[in-house]
Amino acid sequence: MSRLLRRPPEAGQDVDLSPLIDVVFILLIFFMVSTTFVKDSKVDIQRPGAASGSPASAKALRISLDQTGAIFLDNAPVRPWMVQARVREALGEGDVSSVLVIADKRVSAERLIEVVDQARLGGAADVGVVTTAEAGEAGG
Repeated sequence: MSRLLRRPPEAGQDVDLSPLIDVVFILLIFFMVSTTFVKDSKVDIQRPGAASGSPASAKALRISLDQTGAIFLDNAPVRPWMVQARVREALGEGDVSSVLVIADKRVSAERLIEVVDQARLGGAADVGVVTTAEAGEAGG
């Protein structure tokens, strides 16, 4: 009877790597999901160039103006009078600290100034216009 309870000694104990592989994949997925990606809008825009441009902040509200002068806020079309309220709303939530206006180089200066003015009236102290250097593109 004592012979049934005893286990024979094992010559070499194998290490099971399955839990280790599972943990590595879980960590990989965690880091992939938690990484912040800066996505540019789906609006087709040709940005103007500037020699003094610097990289734009990732925590900024992005307002796009396409070549026809249509305004897009986070890829959703908005009217000019809605920009002020949306900027005030976003700044109130505390998610953003500045506003970036991404304008096509063919947009009239009047339309660009209107959007920048509406953003400032919405409470944004830091309003910038994105150029090709700020967006990370080559050329001008």
